[in-house]
Amino acid sequence: MHCRPASISLAVTGSSGFRVALRVLEEAKRLGVDIKGIIVTRGALDVALYEEGLSEDQAIRLLSSYARVYREHEMASPLASSSNQPDAMAIVPASTKTIGMLAAGITGNLVTRAALAIMRLGRRLVVAPRETPLGTVELRNMLALSEMGVLIVPLTLSFYIKPRTVDDLVGFAAGKILDALGIDNNAYNRWTGVEEDQPRSR
Repeated sequence: MHCRPASISLAVTGSSGFRVALRVLEEAKRLGVDIKGIIVTRGALDVALYEEGLSEDQAIRLLSSYARVYREHEMASPLASSSNQPDAMAIVPASTKTIGMLAAGITGNLVTRAALAIMRLGRRLVVAPRETPLGTVELRNMLALSEMGVLIVPLTLSFYIKPRTVDDLVGFAAGKILDALGIDNNAYNRWTGVEEDQPRSR
């Protein structure tokens, strides 16, 4: 079991779920975790516009309220070097392109360069894909990452938390990512078991 990371970085890539990334950042900041930097791709900014109605400037300004923001092409960023990595990193959401590049060891942008540096150092990397259905190629890439020690946390629905709003489901996804990072949180209602005298449906 890894201890709680004192510092993290977060990458946001071009898959559905920009709102989950924001919730992870919000919770991490509230819990006093040092966020060393946020990497954002062009695709992520396109998603932010489509899903949240945020212009590029608005999205960058919002992300900047949590930490320094780097674009994917900024290879001179401190996060590009193995000598300046945080304790852990999360990619939320993680596009299948990003997952494929990581599985193949391709440092094509700052996201994969930083993530591969984290992996080389043996530090915790959490990847949160949001894609369905998953084909053989995607599953093989995720298996390859899992075999390399990467934690895969798909952005899935949950109903045992008794969600009433979309925000409840976002909180569940963010909380699971924080769990995987080793950060205790109360972003969602945890399973507490079923009382023996509680009626069960058949």
